[in-house]
Amino acid sequence: MYCVPPRFDVDKSEDSSLVYTSECDKDRITYGVICVKLIDPTDDLSQAEELVIAYLNYLKLNFEIKKAVGYGKGHRLNNNENTRGVIDYWEDKEKNNWKVKAWTDGKIIGVLYAHSLQELPEIKVDVFLNGFRLPGM
Repeated sequence: MYCVPPRFDVDKSEDSSLVYTSECDKDRITYGVICVKLIDPTDDLSQAEELVIAYLNYLKLNFEIKKAVGYGKGHRLNNNENTRGVIDYWEDKEKNNWKVKAWTDGKIIGVLYAHSLQELPEIKVDVFLNGFRLPGM
């Protein structure tokens, strides 16, 4: 049903956290995942959620996002109270429609996104965006 990413690229962020990235295309939709293993994990989930928002703001610059609906906070991954999630809808300079969900447990940040010039099929895209699992889930 979904495309299988060819591989994950591994890099380090400015603070030396490991960053794994991958993208694939299916039916004129690009699906992507960015996973960050935080070098300085936190047990404070409010702080972790703010870190996710800071990371999403950084990504908005890199992806040349021109419009955003605004962050929806307080989501739980698979109803797990030890997680926090943030959702947003974006539009980039090329008029691609984006839907982004980012998840954290304070140790890992997972950002999943889908974008396309066409309208995104919400149900199909949500299956992907909600499919992320953190270790131990």
